[in-house]
Amino acid sequence: MIERALELAERGRGTTVPNPVAGAVVVRNGEIVGEGWHERKGGPHAEVVALEAAGRLARGSTLYVTMEPCAHHGSTPPCTEAVLESGVAKVVAGSLDPNPDAGGGLELLRAAGVGVEHADSFAAREQNAAWRVWIAEGRPFVILKLAVTLDGRVAVPGGSRWISGEASRRRVHELRAQVDAVGVGMGTVHADDPELTARDVDATRQPRRLAFGRGPLPDGSELELREGPLGEELGALGADGVQSLLLEGGPRLAQAFLQAELVDKVMLFVAPRLGGAGPLFAPVLAAPLELRHLKAERVGDDVVLSAYVHEP
Repeated sequence: MIERALELAERGRGTTVPNPVAGAVVVRNGEIVGEGWHERKGGPHAEVVALEAAGRLARGSTLYVTMEPCAHHGSTPPCTEAVLESGVAKVVAGSLDPNPDAGGGLELLRAAGVGVEHADSFAAREQNAAWRVWIAEGRPFVILKLAVTLDGRVAVPGGSRWISGEASRRRVHELRAQVDAVGVGMGTVHADDPELTARDVDATRQPRRLAFGRGPLPDGSELELREGPLGEELGALGADGVQSLLLEGGPRLAQAFLQAELVDKVMLFVAPRLGGAGPLFAPVLAAPLELRHLKAERVGDDVVLSAYVHEP
């Protein structure tokens, strides 16, 4: 039922900002009697929609939600009130709410006599990974993306400017369309003069395009220069509502963010070629980083390896 709630939650993807996506399922006597998802900020939350759909059948039922019901009055009343009024017997939550102002819903329900269970679903936490970091730490969720050869080269002398294949490059444009901001270092700015826009994909908006490092920017550049300490810059971006940042710079920018412990997820587009020479992606770190939840995906002729530095 949590998996079904996760599917429902995705129907709100892109329309709930700055809120997270969420889904809910009401089950009574082994049958689904109500479903719902959060559609937009200011609108009813997923559990309220599902409980209204269930009506009187909600009494004595089990409510499955991707995130615990909120316990505070924001743009809508606390969802815990709706749960208690409905007569639900048990609530199973895929994740806890990291918002210090809204969390604690399961504990409130337990104290009121409702059965509760925290399923601790990684899929539920991953579904709102960017929002969870933004709401808890006040900074964007940072994805470090690099294209590398099998021997770890991030650039190959005398060859094409591209390491990865066409399918991988399209995937990067899809990623740009999904994040709030894209950033590179000044080395990449001067070497490639990148646009950093999402092109030839279904992009409803363009990300903010950032350059980290010391200016000035080249004449005609439309990038936004961020010259301050990385932590301060990310805090400022978070205050502006930027929940996610895709880093596309070279190894120096990658090393700086990794050393500052500001990378949450790594994505390596590994091409089936040997560079033999050229710069390596080999960041200098105080200690090895243990990555979690490694995934491998074939994209065209390349393999995309993704893993979390900080688990959501």
